[in-house]
Amino acid sequence: MSSLVGPDEDNPTGKPPVPEDVQAAVRTLIEWAGDDPSREGLLDTPSRVARAWKEYCGGYSEDPAVHLSRVFEEVGGYDEIVLLKDIPFQSHCEHHMAPIIGVAHIAYLPTDFVVGISKLARVLHGFARRLQVQERLTTEVAQCIWEHLKPHGVAVVIEASHACMTARGVRTPGVRMTTSRMMGTFLEDPRSRKEVLSLMGYG
Repeated sequence: MSSLVGPDEDNPTGKPPVPEDVQAAVRTLIEWAGDDPSREGLLDTPSRVARAWKEYCGGYSEDPAVHLSRVFEEVGGYDEIVLLKDIPFQSHCEHHMAPIIGVAHIAYLPTDFVVGISKLARVLHGFARRLQVQERLTTEVAQCIWEHLKPHGVAVVIEASHACMTARGVRTPGVRMTTSRMMGTFLEDPRSRKEVLSLMGYG
């Protein structure tokens, strides 16, 4: 079991301690990259990086579906599309652990009830705060809403830039990737699909 030692050994700030083997891994990476992990500016970096990654990957410790457990049936007969547009999110790609930064548009066609609109964003963030590929993220968000709200249709479109492409490798900034997942009526009915895409701004 890892010992909890390092710069925050006495933990005066109340922050959770970081295992020494995790800090050692970060120091090894700093040294391998060409810097000196023992210099003043980098002394506390291993614990800071570890805590940052624990936050970046906070989605592993939650079930995004829990946000869809409370629904509202008193909707005054509303039976049209519910859409939340331009939801900002940040994730990290599982291939290079580089940032994925973008926006998502999430829509569903309710049956007998709706969910609080903030819950759609919470579902997105729950899956985004894990090591991801954009295609899987898009599918996971749509599938979660489909399974737990049981709507007539679900549509999820995600646009994002990937630092593994913009900051390294081909180094092509300004490029955005778009992925979509349609389910139910948005998949089966061309008119419904056209309507929801138009509401999202793709018409």
